[in-house]
Amino acid sequence: MDLFTHGLRLHADPSRVVVRPFHIAWGGKGGAPNRTERLVGEVLEMSAEEAREQLETVLKDFEARHWQTRRVFMTRYDEIEDLLGLDGRDIGDEKRQLIGAYFCHEYSYAAAALMNPSAVPHFDQTGMPEGSMRILMSLRSVGEGHISSVAFREGIITEGNELKLAPEPPFATATDVVGEGEEIPEGPVTVWRHRDSTLSGTVIFPITQAQSKGLEDLRIVHFQHEDGSYEWIGTYTAYNGSVIQSELMRTRDFRAFDLVPMSGAAARNKGMGLFPRKVGGQYMMIGRQDGENLFLIKSDSIDHWDEGEKILAPLYPWELVQIGNCGPPIELDEGWLLLTHGVGAMRKYSIGAALLDKDDPSKVLGRTREPILAAKDQDREGYVPNVVYSCGAIKHGDTLFLPYGIADSSVGFAFVKIKDLLAAMV
Repeated sequence: MDLFTHGLRLHADPSRVVVRPFHIAWGGKGGAPNRTERLVGEVLEMSAEEAREQLETVLKDFEARHWQTRRVFMTRYDEIEDLLGLDGRDIGDEKRQLIGAYFCHEYSYAAAALMNPSAVPHFDQTGMPEGSMRILMSLRSVGEGHISSVAFREGIITEGNELKLAPEPPFATATDVVGEGEEIPEGPVTVWRHRDSTLSGTVIFPITQAQSKGLEDLRIVHFQHEDGSYEWIGTYTAYNGSVIQSELMRTRDFRAFDLVPMSGAAARNKGMGLFPRKVGGQYMMIGRQDGENLFLIKSDSIDHWDEGEKILAPLYPWELVQIGNCGPPIELDEGWLLLTHGVGAMRKYSIGAALLDKDDPSKVLGRTREPILAAKDQDREGYVPNVVYSCGAIKHGDTLFLPYGIADSSVGFAFVKIKDLLAAMV
């Protein structure tokens, strides 16, 4: 099979930092001021000149590294003000900014790894010449403490297997939860991209306790509802350090993102991939419920998923340990194209594919005997060696654009003709 591997690679970058809230433990002993009250009190006791000098030192160190740093400090101060009931006190802007700075810190969100991309057509295709498509990728970025977040990149692919990524802005910004203060929300939450931030400079961090250690492996799909409207929906794994659960990311404009826990027996597992539309009047997912095989899961509700029907089991040597999906199924005239990953000897990961019946996806029409992409040569080395992994590809004309993670460390890109992929199936 003729697979074109693009030379571009995306790597971890410790210089990509955002300002995050720094939370200090609440509660003093024996009626003494808690740490937050003590720290705020220290700043309030400073003279105006001393506060100005301290703020200038902070800005000298950090203002060039972040976007609208003073506004970020003021926003953080407002949250602290609500906690301590400082509203109405005569506190100058410089002391407010300095207080905000004491409750912020830098976080390098992709210092450890950048991996496991998912791709969809971009929501804005204006100005695209014939044969070109603007794309949007989500990526799993891993920073300090091995905490995973969702980053985005925008770009263009052409019918000539060209790929050009839009440049990252110099400043990255984190999405915000409005009105939550210091409380950790539970259940569904909505986060917002800053109105002046580009999508390529936006990072979605864990918000709820269930997500506290990571938002992992977003599989995003351009979903068409029965009324003809569209929504971008992604499935991901929320991880709190000991327990996982599957959740949905939903957005219609990439300004507001709803993060919604899923319920049901199947939601206790990771790696679920949503079909881009209902099939036979039902929502459908591909998932691995037993750690080894792939299942077709059906539901009347997009956020509740029970047990499914096993449709694919390990068969060939490169996948005998386990198989899983590599993104949402892709609709073709011939059926549903499902990218899979297989694990073989020495836990070497490879990517293959299967074709499911368009009307009854429980019927497997064919699968690749050999992998279409395997961990070898430059795609072997990294944080977890011998792994290639994708969370979603794009059909562009007669070609499949496949971004993939390399060794849980970096991201590569490949193009393959769909007819060649189908011809390789048995």
